[in-house]
Amino acid sequence: MPIITYREALRQAIQEEMRQDPGVWILGQNIAAYGGTYAVTKGLFEEFGAERVRDTPIAEAGIIGMAIGSAMNGTRPIAEIMSINFTLVAIDQIINHAAKLHYMFGGQWSVPMVIRTASGYGQLSATHSQTFENFYAYIPGLKVVMPATPYDAKGMLKAAIRDNDPVMFIEHSNLYGIKGEVPEGDYVVPLGRSDVKRAGTDVTVVAYSSMLKPTLQVAEGLQGQGVSVEVVDLRSLRPLDLAPIVASVKKTNRLVVVEEGWRSYGVGAEVLASVQEQAFDWLDAPIQRVAGKEVPMPYAKNLEKLCVPSEADIEAAIRAVL
Repeated sequence: MPIITYREALRQAIQEEMRQDPGVWILGQNIAAYGGTYAVTKGLFEEFGAERVRDTPIAEAGIIGMAIGSAMNGTRPIAEIMSINFTLVAIDQIINHAAKLHYMFGGQWSVPMVIRTASGYGQLSATHSQTFENFYAYIPGLKVVMPATPYDAKGMLKAAIRDNDPVMFIEHSNLYGIKGEVPEGDYVVPLGRSDVKRAGTDVTVVAYSSMLKPTLQVAEGLQGQGVSVEVVDLRSLRPLDLAPIVASVKKTNRLVVVEEGWRSYGVGAEVLASVQEQAFDWLDAPIQRVAGKEVPMPYAKNLEKLCVPSEADIEAAIRAVL
């Protein structure tokens, strides 16, 4: 299979879906002229033109509002928001409109739209380095996904575009350049499915998005020391697929949950609580959580590094639960 970047995998997904379905279109800031902030949409304007690749003003509520109205009238818009931090400006449109219209109209209307946005850090300081996936995963009516590999990114974006519900498709700014095998041609990765990325027998580690790679690296290092780590990639936060996690815990009897976001009220807390409910009798140790430090993100690179979970943090949690 070809080896391509996460960025290129996303572009292929959009391009292929736009070729297959004339109702798919994309809107956002600088997506036509510059390919967006992270160059994902580069070249799409030249192929599909101004009707289907639309630059917008810096007006996130307007971007989401236009996408909702268009989706209700039969198209499948992809709304690109430069950063998940900027979705706060459009949070009423996302939570009170996109997520609820299908229910409030008794199923007469659907809102088949995708909100593509990027989370994560990289010396962007306190108001631009946040990750709010737990905000949106809390909302019934939204689907929320955070793929960590190029293969999953392409397959899940295609699935999201074809889905009849609004999907928050959250990328990570530090993943765009990573490479991986991606099949040529059409394929989809179903939403709402966790995936065992590495088999093991001693401890289960659940991670997603930017935390998958360091978790896999720690697992590889511990293998040489006689510790077998099973790694489960959530991929989808709503719906949340607990079955592979519960099955893994029943095998390993130990669990560590790793996330970049803040520990309190986070995705890790939900996974922990759910596993306690479904697999308590199989746990031989308290579940460990690894998460970001609960402070606004500093700008200074050395301080920023201290705020984000490291491989050493992940290894320490694994050793503690063992």
